[in-house]
Amino acid sequence: MDGGGVGREKYQRVLALARVAHPCDAVSLAGAVEAYRLGVIDPILVAPPARLAELAKQNDIDIGGLQVVASDHSHDSAAKAVALVREAKAEALMKGSLHTDELMGAVVAREGGLRTQRRISHCFIMDVPGHAAPLIITDAAVNIAPTLEEKVDIVQNAIDLAHALGIDPPLVAILSATETVNPKVQSTIEAAALCKMADRGQITGALLDGPLALDNAINREAATIKHINSAVAGDADILLVPDLEAGNMLAKELTFLADADEAGIVLGARVPIILTSRADDVRARMASCAVAALYAHAHRVAAAKIGKLADLT
Repeated sequence: MDGGGVGREKYQRVLALARVAHPCDAVSLAGAVEAYRLGVIDPILVAPPARLAELAKQNDIDIGGLQVVASDHSHDSAAKAVALVREAKAEALMKGSLHTDELMGAVVAREGGLRTQRRISHCFIMDVPGHAAPLIITDAAVNIAPTLEEKVDIVQNAIDLAHALGIDPPLVAILSATETVNPKVQSTIEAAALCKMADRGQITGALLDGPLALDNAINREAATIKHINSAVAGDADILLVPDLEAGNMLAKELTFLADADEAGIVLGARVPIILTSRADDVRARMASCAVAALYAHAHRVAAAKIGKLADLT
């Protein structure tokens, strides 16, 4: 993934501690170790030690020098990884070979979890051949049928991510099947409401437009043909989808039909969460590590600025 401020040279300048929960298959372990070798993350592996050592030996993966926190099983790995994050010993959380619901169950637990006031959501960062800049697609993995209120948090999470990737201001297209408001199509009404909320300062840090169909959101010619006069149409950086089904299909179509590279992280918790799929290869896992590292770095810089301002008051 190059362009949009997220090239490999920038990955290598950012170092973030990451707790890798239960890296007990070859791909998840290799992804974490390779990201470490390139200086992207400094991982702590949370897993049953004997199982981890055997896996590394069988797949010729060198884990020498890496810290290992012992766990008994996958649920224990998730709980211990989250606990270490709560102790401020990490700036990111990475899913290994355990099930997503095991990790996210520990993340969203009311006691001892990593909840914030912001709703948790997922972002895919897609590098599509032939498209000039990366596309952020949200939410395609966590929120099934988000309400208007939930979409406010989902889009704000994506905007914060875009800023961390050097996109300022990001252009947000709120997708539907059409670019006109239709009372019979709920997503068009919510798109219009989100745009007005941005006008009123309820969503900040970006330019929003919607409803927009996919073609006129990412293709200038399509926007021109439909006479859409907008700073966003044709140049969107962020695609806010109506629901998980639409987002998931869009992301997988780009991956498997357009040969797009992808990275993905979950935002809205105390730290970014690298929530990889079992189908993700080492390259995709490394890209997700790099995005999380950049986000963690941006969060650290913002927190330091707030601290300095507080000292002045």
